[in-house]
Amino acid sequence: MFLRHTGVLLRSQPLAHRWLPHRRSVHSPASFRQVSLLPDRKRRGVVYPFSALEGHLDRRVDREDFQLFHPSEEDLRRAEELFTPSARHDILYTSSAVRMDHVHVTQQPEVCFIGRSNVGKSSLIRALFSLAPDVEVRVSKTPGHTKKMNFFQVGRAFTLVDMPGYGHKAPRDFVDMVEPYLQARKNLVRTFLLVDGFVGPQKADLIAVEMCEEFGLPYVMVVTKIDKVRPGVLLPHLLQLQSLIKTQTKYCFAQPFLVSSIHFSGVHLLRSFIAHVTGNLQLSS
Repeated sequence: MFLRHTGVLLRSQPLAHRWLPHRRSVHSPASFRQVSLLPDRKRRGVVYPFSALEGHLDRRVDREDFQLFHPSEEDLRRAEELFTPSARHDILYTSSAVRMDHVHVTQQPEVCFIGRSNVGKSSLIRALFSLAPDVEVRVSKTPGHTKKMNFFQVGRAFTLVDMPGYGHKAPRDFVDMVEPYLQARKNLVRTFLLVDGFVGPQKADLIAVEMCEEFGLPYVMVVTKIDKVRPGVLLPHLLQLQSLIKTQTKYCFAQPFLVSSIHFSGVHLLRSFIAHVTGNLQLSS
């Protein structure tokens, strides 16, 4: 049986609070070295989560836009080195700010993560930095925990910024805090706009897309919580995003990224993309 959604066909198949500021151990799926030891099909599902969904799509659906960024295993290893601290490569939380005049001036490339409250933004950043156990990324089950712009420095390579969530429980001064940063930060090379895979793009997400388009910001969509949703629910949301990107955006990267902060699916691929757009990884392929 086939389901029609956004002009394409899906194949229907059976579908078989506390803060956490303490020091974390490095989970084996966080390391590509460990993931590379998995059986081929499982390894591909962790590194390239879209591959696990392809069997649920009708063969007439174009898969190209879901696989534009496809680094080699060597690229993934090199990107992982960037997210691994060493004596000469510190990864650390550096500061927080509520206004642009509080933001530290730096020339190194910067990326920022933004999304609705409770989209899993801080959890994803925590997963990205999971190879650096001393980096404290506070995660809460309470929506709207992040009230400031939090800055994390990755050696001399780049800075990552955890932005306050918009929508429900957003800080009262969200607009005054976030818009000046997005408009004025000259070293901002990419904005990562997170969308909850369980509910799909919401009205607040569409407003965020309009803001990025209005400001002319290079950005990319990241679909979170893919471990919490069945393929039959996730795929229509993913196809809706693909249609949105194709028809209503100019500055959004054509490929949406899929991630699970719990199982680390897509985290290695996202690390590589961050390394690439900040100028720290030249793809070998």
